[in-house]
Amino acid sequence: MIRSCFAAALAAMISISAIAQEMSFEEYEPKSTLVVPQNPVSRAKYPFIDVHSHQRTSRMSEADVAAVVAAMDAMNMAVMVNLSGGSGESLEAGIATLQGPHPKRFVVFANVDLSKIDEPGFGEAAARQLERDVRSGAAGLKIYKNLGMFLTDASGRRVPTDDPRLDPIWRKAGELGIPVLIHTGEPAPFWQPVDRSNERWLELQQFPNRRRDDPKFASFERTMAEQHELFRRHPKTTFISAHLGWMGNDLARLGALLDEIPNMYTEIGAVLAELGRQPRAARAFLIEHQDRVLFGKDSWDPAQYPVYFRVLESADEYFDYYRRRHAHWKMYGLDLPDEVLRKIYYENALRIMPGIDRSLFPASR
Repeated sequence: MIRSCFAAALAAMISISAIAQEMSFEEYEPKSTLVVPQNPVSRAKYPFIDVHSHQRTSRMSEADVAAVVAAMDAMNMAVMVNLSGGSGESLEAGIATLQGPHPKRFVVFANVDLSKIDEPGFGEAAARQLERDVRSGAAGLKIYKNLGMFLTDASGRRVPTDDPRLDPIWRKAGELGIPVLIHTGEPAPFWQPVDRSNERWLELQQFPNRRRDDPKFASFERTMAEQHELFRRHPKTTFISAHLGWMGNDLARLGALLDEIPNMYTEIGAVLAELGRQPRAARAFLIEHQDRVLFGKDSWDPAQYPVYFRVLESADEYFDYYRRRHAHWKMYGLDLPDEVLRKIYYENALRIMPGIDRSLFPASR
């Protein structure tokens, strides 16, 4: 009898152990037992400008645009900046799609086809097209991460972000008084070995094509240095370094760059998890550099914005981020002062970005 009971217990333990061993890290979703005040924020305290959004206007009907505006209203988003504007006729069509029924709610940035970089006089021609696009209604220029990473010229050489052939474009943006929102590089762990110490292991397991250890890529340090050199070389042009310049994990370094390069701004799209895990350091950083940081989200999913509001506005502890592959840790609220919130939500964007209707926002204090 004793042997029978022992055997049954042992079999149960083995069965439980087998189940535990079969479960992967990707499946592990522990539920916190922590009991602390919970103050979710479904609507931003102030009307805000999302400076980093992407809408495929060629696929949008008037009803689609109306649905986007309704979601914006619900969360107190006053203006959306669509960075995927294109150029020429496609830009004009996209502006008409968004601004036709809602002239105050959308701002559109132009894009440049950098694949033509080998054509004689490309930089000057692209600058002239940018000027035409601004006359058509573009309020800025968006540069994608292909520059400095994937883009090659006719010789097969990687085109660096600070390639002098592109200088006429940056100069023209400065002359036109429009900002350049530029995405350079990716998180530093993408260049590191994909092992148990890599903080982005889960994402790199799920998306192996995001690994950057191939020799065709420059190092993370080289990639980012090219961007910073570009900013220094064009001091009369306003640059917005997307995603906290991929230095949200080293805010002291990012702060030093902002101090050194006065025409450099940044935004928080897709990197909120970096701020939410270091609430004291992030709060101090945003207060110190409150004039240089803008609100951005990157992907359009209305259900995810409340996490941004909660991190920025509340003093809550230990709550979930919305995408586990970006953050397997918890978030903490920064409880930012109102004057800082207003700057991040809308005042900084109003200062550097033309074409936004100021009547949508409270008067600056």
